[in-house]
Amino acid sequence: MLDSKSTNNLPWRNLAWGCLIFTFVLFNTKDFWTDFLPSLPEKTIQGDLENSQEYKDVLDLQKAFVRNAKKIKPSVVSVNRVKELIEKSSWYDPHNHGSETWYTTIRNWFVQNLRSRKYAIENVGSGIILDSNGYILTNYHVIEKLDRILIKLSDGNEYFAKVLGYDTYTDLAALKISTLRRLPEPEFGQSKDLRVGEWVMAIGNPYGLEGTVTVGVVSGTGRTDLGISHFENFIQTDASINPGNSGGPLINLDGQIVGINTAVAAIGSGVGFAIPVEMALRVGDQLIHKGSVDRGWLGIGIQDLTPELAYNFSLNTQDGVLVNSIENKTPAQLGGMLRGDIIIQFDGKIISSLKYFQKLVADTAFGKMVPVKILRDGKEKILQIKIGKMPS
Repeated sequence: MLDSKSTNNLPWRNLAWGCLIFTFVLFNTKDFWTDFLPSLPEKTIQGDLENSQEYKDVLDLQKAFVRNAKKIKPSVVSVNRVKELIEKSSWYDPHNHGSETWYTTIRNWFVQNLRSRKYAIENVGSGIILDSNGYILTNYHVIEKLDRILIKLSDGNEYFAKVLGYDTYTDLAALKISTLRRLPEPEFGQSKDLRVGEWVMAIGNPYGLEGTVTVGVVSGTGRTDLGISHFENFIQTDASINPGNSGGPLINLDGQIVGINTAVAAIGSGVGFAIPVEMALRVGDQLIHKGSVDRGWLGIGIQDLTPELAYNFSLNTQDGVLVNSIENKTPAQLGGMLRGDIIIQFDGKIISSLKYFQKLVADTAFGKMVPVKILRDGKEKILQIKIGKMPS
């Protein structure tokens, strides 16, 4: 039996439990939080994001990518292999059993020269327009062994190209197309100003997909000993370079061409290489005007100065290269160089590596008299050598 005190508190106790249950349900209802609580903070956060400097920087970067793609694309061409499809003639003379008559001679001439011809076209790479006169630069491996080359511009116009010259040492080739219209000229920058981590863009025609743009950063500069070409000084990038990109441009954020995309490493994705624009333009200019590239030449075989060789020769440094062979009647032999000499300076420049020495010699004008400092029997000696011309 309940006493009077317990009976009087029962309504209040039920009311308290009801308020507690209502509050619990209200605060666990999705619409409550969605409709009321987050509305003001969400707008505030969004406004703060749009007004932040970081957000503006991202938008500026995006605008630069769009601007540069639009600016450079007209100067990028598609390089294609052309193969004529031979069709058998539908003309058949049952009375002709191998004998050639005037009638069959004329008929065959009409068949060969007046019939409509069909061609198969396959994209093999990319190229860049050097100037408005129709000169084009691409990789040599792109046009190697091609009988006929068809250049397709970004606007869809197509022209057969003539090979002006190629250079296997740098994997570059110069082409020429004939057109009455003036072609768009790109802007060239300087690869020596590139820094690791800097944004770059690659434009080309991978897998026949014309005008493809990829973006990445400069992963390294001055890459050598890759086995891609004889004279190597590559820009490394993680911008995607796929089959068909070869010969296309590598571009900085200012919309300037700083390299010619050449190869992707077999060791894995994200490792592509481009020829520095300075080397590409220098080689391209000689190919256009001469059909070949003039390089300095000594006529010697050399090897790096390893720690073991430096120890055997009692040297305190590994700077220099060892002469391990000399050809007869070459500039080096005529200048007095001997097998076993260690070249430590060339034209006043210290030899830090084999690749650097090769580049120094190649970049020297043939006919120039150059002082070459060597070590022979532990003593320094300076030879005066007249640089020759490297055989093609």
